[in-house]
Amino acid sequence: MQDFANADLIVIEGSNMAEAHPVAFQWVIEAKKRGARVIHVDPRFTRTSANADRHIPIRTGTDIVLLGGVIRHVLENELYFSEYVRAFTNASTIISEEYADTEDLDGLFSGFDEESSTYDNSRWAYAGDPEDVARGLPERDETLQHPRTVFQILRRHYARYTPQMVQDTCGISPEDFEHLATAIAENSGRERTTVFAYALGWTQHQGGAQMIRTAGVLQLLMGNMGRPGGGIMALRGHATIQGSTDIPTLYHILPGYLPMPKVGQDDFAAFTRAIGTKEQKGFWANADVYTINLLKAWWGDNATAENDWGYHHLPKLTGAHGTYQTTMRMLEGGVDGYFLFGQNPAVGSANGRLQRKAMAKLKWMVVRDFYMIESATFWRDGPEVESGELSPEEVGTEMFFLPAANHTEKAGSFTQTQRMVQWRDQAVEPPGDARSDLEFMYELGRRIREKLQDSTDPRDRAIQELTWDYPVNEHGEPDAEAVLAEINGRHLDGERAGRPLSSFAEMRADGSTDGGCWIYAGVYADGVNQARRRPATPEQGEIAAEWGWAWPANRRVLYNRASADPEGRPWSERKKLVWWDEEAGTWTGDDVPDFPLTKRPDDPGDPERGGAAALSGTDAFIMQSDGRGWLFAPTGLVDGPLPTHYESPESTIPNPLYSQQSNPTRVTFRSEDNLSSPGASARGGEVYPYIFTTYRITEHHTAGGMSRFLPYLAELQPEMYCEVSPELAEEVGLEPYGWATIISARSAIEAKVLVTERMTPLQVGERTVHQIGLPFHWGRGSEAIVQGDGANDLIGMNLDANTQIQNSKNNSCAILPGRRPQGRARGELVEELRRRAGLAPEEHRAVDGADGAPGAGPADDSIAHEVRGPEEASAVPSGESSIKEMRNR
Repeated sequence: MQDFANADLIVIEGSNMAEAHPVAFQWVIEAKKRGARVIHVDPRFTRTSANADRHIPIRTGTDIVLLGGVIRHVLENELYFSEYVRAFTNASTIISEEYADTEDLDGLFSGFDEESSTYDNSRWAYAGDPEDVARGLPERDETLQHPRTVFQILRRHYARYTPQMVQDTCGISPEDFEHLATAIAENSGRERTTVFAYALGWTQHQGGAQMIRTAGVLQLLMGNMGRPGGGIMALRGHATIQGSTDIPTLYHILPGYLPMPKVGQDDFAAFTRAIGTKEQKGFWANADVYTINLLKAWWGDNATAENDWGYHHLPKLTGAHGTYQTTMRMLEGGVDGYFLFGQNPAVGSANGRLQRKAMAKLKWMVVRDFYMIESATFWRDGPEVESGELSPEEVGTEMFFLPAANHTEKAGSFTQTQRMVQWRDQAVEPPGDARSDLEFMYELGRRIREKLQDSTDPRDRAIQELTWDYPVNEHGEPDAEAVLAEINGRHLDGERAGRPLSSFAEMRADGSTDGGCWIYAGVYADGVNQARRRPATPEQGEIAAEWGWAWPANRRVLYNRASADPEGRPWSERKKLVWWDEEAGTWTGDDVPDFPLTKRPDDPGDPERGGAAALSGTDAFIMQSDGRGWLFAPTGLVDGPLPTHYESPESTIPNPLYSQQSNPTRVTFRSEDNLSSPGASARGGEVYPYIFTTYRITEHHTAGGMSRFLPYLAELQPEMYCEVSPELAEEVGLEPYGWATIISARSAIEAKVLVTERMTPLQVGERTVHQIGLPFHWGRGSEAIVQGDGANDLIGMNLDANTQIQNSKNNSCAILPGRRPQGRARGELVEELRRRAGLAPEEHRAVDGADGAPGAGPADDSIAHEVRGPEEASAVPSGESSIKEMRNR
């Protein structure tokens, strides 16, 4: 995080960093003190904007057009870092003749299947002999002149992203666009670097992954990847959100970003080859090693070569099993029980009304939290009880509330946004019956194993054979360091038997080592908890390599081979980080080199050997199968190899680039309780003329479980509110500090009105676009000190096909002065607007499947995307009958 201080320009887009990540923001201020410029691109003027040199207001959801415009600007004016681009990116790679761009197909890429709304990405492949391509040696034209080089495809793809297009799509003035484009060009190259920072303002979109990709394309063109003060910083919103994806709570990946197997993947060797082949370049060629070590950590002596290391114990995916797919299965009665750890879907998930109705369909539910959150009490005090939709007497869900220890009451690690693992020691014992999650899961596992110890059912062997032998203290708390040691891995035989691994390079595929997460190997090197290190500031350099531990291998800047030129020399003295030491015959520098240490810059690599040996001395992007940074992604994304602008499903603006209105691969759940407004795609869109976007504030924490129950935080922000511009307030008749009712196609909420010039009306073409800001921390329940209507009740379950994350940042609504109706009258108001928009049940069924209408698209029950390896998409939309893919053209 402190690398922000090395940047010459910081572009914060998709984040209100000063308020949502205030501790990290200190490094932005430090960069400013050193002379850096800060530009904040955001629909709202916030505390981040106040600390920036320039705030650029933007229509939410249009970031691809803005950054695409900058890409066009640097390409057309030859402002890109040419030597970096030629050496380290796939700009020179030639793409297959089968590829067709959105410019050719009016918003679609080649390989699109209308029936399933999915792409066959084999049509985006590199050109060349298949065996050579598999080895990372596709056809290339180093002059970049071949019309099918990535460079020329990129030029054509972004040719229409002109400053005028930026203005007509984003509402950004030519002056603001020129300022941004010029600042990025001036602060990139040999002597200077630019960093992008984003958070959920990019992530939570249908197409959010492609917004982030657009920044990646731009940063590669400008030579800002792998260099100090460069890169793209994902600002994770909690202490260990990064850790919970590294060692995942996600259904589709295993620790270290290995994919979950799917039904039909019964051959272990074929499974690991699908992740990375031995013939390809880079470190994913060792996918079998990483997987075997994980399986050995989980099943110990029961994991052998003869039983494929216990691979068949792993569950196999039948489709998508994410939060929202699970919600729909609950509604169908397909889920018996539900555990909630650190989640509050009654408040924090999209379409809160549907979440609460789904939980009411369960047989039992366990909530572990500090307080009696709304998801624990929805059955007796939720909004649907007040409206009469739910009756406590009729809710059959048996509720169990188990108090949880908080972070000061337990030991363990946090892995934060810059991949740094930091250890926290227990400060106090938890009160009463409160227990840590670690103790709860350990004890639950122990009891389940006891119940199954005499079972002869083959399916129970996976649990019976698990390693489950963590030491516990006098209170029954497992030793968290023992878990860290298991994650790190160890040698199992030979003279080093029992010694912790020092790095993932020590892992073997013969069962002689184990390790629960290959990228964490080294965090417990030499039997020392490296994450606990906290030397005083004077004892460490600026990169602070002795503070905590960063995966992988404690390097702080990924792909830092790119911080040196093709000959291994720093691009400049000012921006030096790692370099080739000719005398010592090794890579060295201020950071741990992210490259084979003794591979010379002029090493051509040995393609016959595969893996790290196949990398050439300039293949800086060592996790890619061709060693290059990908301007064009032939695999890895389900919705296209290049970022392309699509409008949000509820956008009231026709797509100015293509007739393809919305992302054709997006995931939408068909339900009368999850309708979407017509937007610009059909009549009735004018009923919901305004756009709302959600955000967090410093005084509350996500769904409020750690803040609305505390008096000294609750009083700082006691009421739900909405931010509106003076122009919108006048147009609608809203009074400052009065009440407003906001209605979407899903629900209606009330909020206090904050009239503020921080919300800027935008001129988009001939239309004025008004945007409404809604914090999402409030919910309805009787236990919190403060409560209010939840913003997430308004949001539909419309998901990004790559990440399965909801579109929280760009939804349409109506807004009226005054408080919302109470009881059943609230639902009647929602239904009245639905009828006016043509969304009432009878009309909705009548137009279902009609091209361009709400609910348009195929009703195919059999859609199931493939689970792919680390370079490919992991999204697996469900194939169940109530969960349909919808395409809105």
